[in-house]
Amino acid sequence: MALDLPDFPWDSLLPYRATAGTHPDGIVDLAIGSPIDPVPTIVAEALAAATGSPGYPQTSGSPELRQAIVDWHARRGIEVGIDNTLPAIGSKEFIALLPTLLGLGPGDVVVQPSLAYPTYAVGAAIVGADVLVSDEPDEWPSSTKLVWLNSPGNPDGRVHGLEFLRRAVVRARELGAVIANDECYADLNWEGDEPTPSILDPAVTQGSRRLTLAVHSLSKSSNLAGYRAGFIAGCSDLVGELLEVRKHAGLIPPAPVQHAMTVALGDDAHVAAQKARYAGRRAILAAALTTAGFRIDSSRAGLYLWVTRGEDAWTTVATLADLGILVTPGTFYGEAGRDHVRISLTATDNRVAAAAARLAASSN
Repeated sequence: MALDLPDFPWDSLLPYRATAGTHPDGIVDLAIGSPIDPVPTIVAEALAAATGSPGYPQTSGSPELRQAIVDWHARRGIEVGIDNTLPAIGSKEFIALLPTLLGLGPGDVVVQPSLAYPTYAVGAAIVGADVLVSDEPDEWPSSTKLVWLNSPGNPDGRVHGLEFLRRAVVRARELGAVIANDECYADLNWEGDEPTPSILDPAVTQGSRRLTLAVHSLSKSSNLAGYRAGFIAGCSDLVGELLEVRKHAGLIPPAPVQHAMTVALGDDAHVAAQKARYAGRRAILAAALTTAGFRIDSSRAGLYLWVTRGEDAWTTVATLADLGILVTPGTFYGEAGRDHVRISLTATDNRVAAAAARLAASSN
């Protein structure tokens, strides 16, 4: 029997992709946040150096990788130990499977934000759990077993402060629920040089990481989407339980990828360089969109601009497709996105410049 899953939303963009593709200068695809810049040389070389790996890798991650995760957190003011860490086969795999790994099922509630990456709901659907859309911890019912936060947020780039994160953690613990913050855009903060607040910040955890997880990805900050390189950190008891299930299921990042992750996590320079690339593209697109009559909301961090001009999202998608620019309707992320579109920064400098020129021409 097939699972009752929603339609894959990006399929509905195909007609607009076709329209955008008819532009004389070709399509500018700003719909999907798939990195297009090169993999950092030191990371690619690390992957190549580790290809002679005939044995099974460790599900827990190599000692070197786990220490790299510990050190990565330490440079951000967060203390974790080896037992608080675990690699994943990209963050999407972990997000989709966490309800399964936790043994959730019908009658259990999974909370997700009102604007949400679709995979949170897919993970709940796989196990038959109920989804509650809520941004307010006081609304979470006693049947809540898993809470998803997403800060910095996809699609809107919202950033939760330490006080909200602390309040959410307190409420989840009152309910005995696991609370996980999807922090895959943590290093792409556009307001200051510091990373965005983490759910593992000492001001949030208040001396205990119980039932608390942070989920990370190297896809965005290190251009490793093709490597499927993610990791989690948090409650050691919970990490240990997840590790045991993952051992049985064979959910193991390949050994060469683990080595590449170790090198990537140890080098902040390439992350800063990539952030600078995105900052340049972001500035160009933001200026062009504002001049063309759009308003940019939130968008404090991450890979996207959350844009509106007060009309139905699909109307905006169609208008921009006529300019050869493909974007994503906010409705993909919930009813709260019905009058916004998400515009990705993951295009080359030349294509971003082309999009800006088309927007400028349309506003004259």
